[in-house]
This record gives sequence, structure tokens and C-alpha cells, in this order.
Amino acid sequence: MLSVNEISMGIVEEMLDYTEELKIEALELDNGSTVIDCGVNVEGGYEAGEMFTEICLGGLGSVTLTVQTLRDTPLVFIHVFTDHPALATLGSQKAGWSIKGDNYSAMGSGPARALSCQPKKTYELIDYEDDYDFGVIALECDHLPDEKVADEIAEQCNLEPSKLTLLNAPTSSIVGTVQVAGRVVEVAVYKAAELGYDTLQIMSAAGSCPIAPVSKDSLRAMGMTNDGIIYYGNVFMTVNKYDKLFEKLPSETSPSYGKPFYQTFKDANYDFYKIDKFMFAPAQVTITDAQSSNTLKFGRLNEAVLAESFGI
Repeated sequence: MLSVNEISMGIVEEMLDYTEELKIEALELDNGSTVIDCGVNVEGGYEAGEMFTEICLGGLGSVTLTVQTLRDTPLVFIHVFTDHPALATLGSQKAGWSIKGDNYSAMGSGPARALSCQPKKTYELIDYEDDYDFGVIALECDHLPDEKVADEIAEQCNLEPSKLTLLNAPTSSIVGTVQVAGRVVEVAVYKAAELGYDTLQIMSAAGSCPIAPVSKDSLRAMGMTNDGIIYYGNVFMTVNKYDKLFEKLPSETSPSYGKPFYQTFKDANYDFYKIDKFMFAPAQVTITDAQSSNTLKFGRLNEAVLAESFGI
């Protein structure tokens, strides 16, 4: 059985070998855990963002960056490909683990989730649990985790703290903006699962998404990064079994759709629970049914709202 932690450790080791080139920093905590700072006290960059995203995918996805034009403005786009969509996204990339500590709060994603099975329901759906001697977790926070946070994560993963690596990048950093855009396929697979589709029937998936401009305002950074997916994320999936529920996958089917996410969040008094969770989906989804060879497209790319959000 594939081990998402074992595969990802190869990428982690490469990051540790090239910290200066990647503009990141590795720190060893007193308990032996390794923290890789990808944007709190360092600049980070696109290459580190690519590697961060591939680690989130459990090493089972490939990531490339290109420059495309929107309203005569060049933007960097991320392209994500995986032949293991359910495992790479739900089993690893999904931000499904709430990490709490003294003055620290983050959503945890990446391979270590598969050691702790956080949340359990997800791993029951895809019938997977990892078993490896090392763990890697990705955290989205504007400051770095301490020993207490690392100890808690290691305990739940049944690991010695010295065998845990914690990657950390704020949303308001280059790496942060890259890795959020890199979730474009994940949100499509997640929404399909929430709608009741057996995601193990998704054979392969690919997606593209514009990477938001970096903003040091964390709320606006969150808004812009989500808007990249919601209004211009484009996903293609080949499936073994077609289902009419795919018509509901695009973000435009949500009642919360229609304006920049920052404004939606503000109107909801900054309460996520007042926002329809199904808005977190790609703008457009194309499905090829491997049984019939039919290809159907749902949703649309919304240039106007994205341009408003990005300020272009």
C-alpha cells in the first residue's frame, strides 16, 4: 500500500537540502521535531510553494506554474495533476485537522493526517490509513508552532516528536497563496464526496487556478486565495461512473456565490458557519465518463468577480 508520508518525506528532505535556494528556514525544536518556516520569518517563493503543495498531496500529485493573462494582466497560474485523486486530496491535502495550542491555531493538512485519521469519517470513505515511522504535517498560520503543538500532533500520530516535520506558511505569503490555489482539485473531490459520490471512482484529475496577489492583510489574503478557486478554478476529472450530482459541483450552484469572498465573509460578521460550505468549489468542472466517453462541462469561469477581488 502506498504511504503518503513515506513519499512526502523525499520532498521534505530535498527542501531541507536547499533551504537557502528556496528562501525557507529549518528549525529544530527542543523535542527534536523539525519546523520548516515557509513564510513567517522568511520570504519563501514559488518553488517552495510547489513543493509545499506536492507534500500536501502526499507526493501523489504534480504541480507546475505558468503565466497566463486575465484582462491584459499577467497572472501566475498553478496546475495540479494526480492519478490518485481520492487519496491525494481527501487522504492528505484536505485541511481536516484543527490544531490548537497556546496562542496557536491552524488547520492541519498533509500526510500526517493519515497517521492520525483526522477526521476518521474521511478515511473510512476512502478505506485508507497510513503506517510509517515519520510524519509530515502542513500548517497555515502566521506564526510558528512550538514544542507543545508538535508534541500533541506527534502523540496523535503515534510518533516520536523527533520523527515529525511541521511545514508552516501564512496565507499572507507567497507559499501560502500557492498552496491554497493548489487545492483546486481537492475542493472538487471534497464536494463530490459531500454530495454522496464514491470518490474512489475518480480515476484521474487535473486543475488550474490563478494564484492570488500576496496581501499582508490576512483576511484579504484569505478572501483572494479562495476567490481564485471559486471564480476561476478549472477542474477536469475522468471517472469510472458518471452521476448527475456532478451538475452541482461548480461554486455557482451555492446561494453564497456572486461577490468577492472577503465581502461575503464580512457580511456574515466573519462567521464561517453563516456561509454555505458548498461555495468552496471550483468555478468550472469538466467530467469525462470512461464508460461512455461522454464529456460534460458544468459551471463557468467568472472573470468579473475575480478581477474585482484581485484588483485588476
